[in-house]
Amino acid sequence: MKTKKFKLQKLLIVIFITIATTITAQKAENSDYTYNVGGKIEKMTVTDSGVLLITHSKGLAGVKPGQNDLAFNFDDYGKVKEEEINIIPNTPYVMVGQAGFGGISAKQSVIDMVSGKRIFDTKANGWKAAQQPTLILPENKLIVSGQRTSKEKFAQAIGIYNMETGAEEKLLTLKGSEAMTGTPKIINGGLIVSTYKRLYRIDIETGNETWTLDLKNVSFVEPAKDNSLYAFINKGKNHEVHKVSASGKEMWSDGKKLKGLVTNFEITPKGLAIVSDVASSGKKGIAKLAAAKAQSNISFLSASNGEDLWEKAPKTKGYVQHFYIMDDGILFGLQEGGINKISFEGNALFKKPLKTGENIHTMALTNKGMIYITDEDANIINLETGESIWNKPIKYKRAKAVTNSYDQAHKRYLISTGEEMIAINEDSGDISNLASYNFEEKEDPNNLEIRDGGLLLTSDQNIMMLNFDGSEKFHQYYKSPSKSTFAKIALATLAVASTAVAMDAAGRAGANKNYMGQYNSYGAQMKRTSDAFAAIGSASFNEMSRRFKATAATENAQFILSKLDNGVGLVKISKDTGKPVKEIILNDKKPEYEVDEWGGFLYYMASSNTINAYDLKK
Repeated sequence: MKTKKFKLQKLLIVIFITIATTITAQKAENSDYTYNVGGKIEKMTVTDSGVLLITHSKGLAGVKPGQNDLAFNFDDYGKVKEEEINIIPNTPYVMVGQAGFGGISAKQSVIDMVSGKRIFDTKANGWKAAQQPTLILPENKLIVSGQRTSKEKFAQAIGIYNMETGAEEKLLTLKGSEAMTGTPKIINGGLIVSTYKRLYRIDIETGNETWTLDLKNVSFVEPAKDNSLYAFINKGKNHEVHKVSASGKEMWSDGKKLKGLVTNFEITPKGLAIVSDVASSGKKGIAKLAAAKAQSNISFLSASNGEDLWEKAPKTKGYVQHFYIMDDGILFGLQEGGINKISFEGNALFKKPLKTGENIHTMALTNKGMIYITDEDANIINLETGESIWNKPIKYKRAKAVTNSYDQAHKRYLISTGEEMIAINEDSGDISNLASYNFEEKEDPNNLEIRDGGLLLTSDQNIMMLNFDGSEKFHQYYKSPSKSTFAKIALATLAVASTAVAMDAAGRAGANKNYMGQYNSYGAQMKRTSDAFAAIGSASFNEMSRRFKATAATENAQFILSKLDNGVGLVKISKDTGKPVKEIILNDKKPEYEVDEWGGFLYYMASSNTINAYDLKK
């Protein structure tokens, strides 16, 4: 009996060891790439360029997707603090600004993360101290202002650098103790820079100073189509606008004072449309009644003399959330709810202001009219009259999280309010409750996608597919590792943010930057972004253009961080079946990681100085 018992115990031990070995083998996930940065990792961030930027105890390093070695590793910075890093959105650049002793001597540098080169450095380029440089696109120039070294007697200067080559194109020495203020801009081949004493124009081709104007503390400038420009001066809580000719002369008799700070500006054939926001005074009681109302003001000034062309400005009673210049006037929507349209002469074009729910998520053109969607209602209106093309507005229970799309095959608009799917017939406006659902962990769907097999709803931990009749096709839930650990998807809002470069390029060409796009034009937006990157022309921007032209890794897969049977890991799930395609076990209860959803890579901090990379496209 003892022998049999001993053999049984031995067998159980062997089985236990085998199971343990199997589990360990499953947890020991083999990475596709491993990177050692040579210092203690502080933070890693997937940038718009696709490069993973890593700050560590000795400096900065970068990883390009699918490369065996680090793209760069600058270890002469020492530990870089988070507030010393400025990743420029929609570009390949990161700026590093480190203050010296007492904050007097500042070390500024700019790294092209795609090429892996340091384009600018204060010491190497002859600067003792410099403000944070300004990048100007699409010209791809870097503007630096500050104090030169002792070789140039510590003079205050402004430098222009070519971001493709790093070459210094022009150095302008300022007079006395002048220093640059405001934001520089290139207009019609000239760099416009301001100091607290005057405004300068520097010819980009020759580097010569074209003119100066005694205009103090200009905050920013905007171009006009007649080669003139508008200069905005901050007057505390308000702005003042001046018009300056192509030869540097004041064109108006004096500056025009605006209530509040300018947040939007558009030059139209009829005049200048300006939105300025008045902030809350913070006062109470009688003093609050006497203070200016916290709201947006819309002004329309004459281009010739700056006079207000409207006898009575339109009432907003809130902050302008949407602002569009149309052929016949100005259309605007308010954060607090409400849409109105006014002609360039200041006359109301709608029979009456349109009442809507708060927080207008969408205002876009359709083949029937303009659709708007808020937290509480939706409608398509005739843009000439402001009247509904349907019998009545579509109202629903105040939404927790609104997401929407257009189902072209069934000619209907779909709105997910967080708990239900509403379908609106495009022609009749008939509304139906297509489906109701409940996501685990009290999540709300944050994305709605029309696929060949149905309607896909996703959140951090849930993925659900509905059939086109609203019935459930599948619903998969993956428990989050902990309340504090969720997927850190760096590029989740890239589609919206990346259009900024394209919009800026369009604005330079004289186009209306406050345009209203077509509903559900995601593909068109990405093409415009890719084209804008390519138009800049440098090798790094060309590489970014190719990245955006490629199919996103998430087109057919959803990535979810979850607590799996074998430990915490990332699950790759098919959007069409809801079934897991791949699991990567990270063997860490609270893993520190980044996911490049566009390029399809998972970066996991395997140790204090090591990062493992996994190709999610496999």
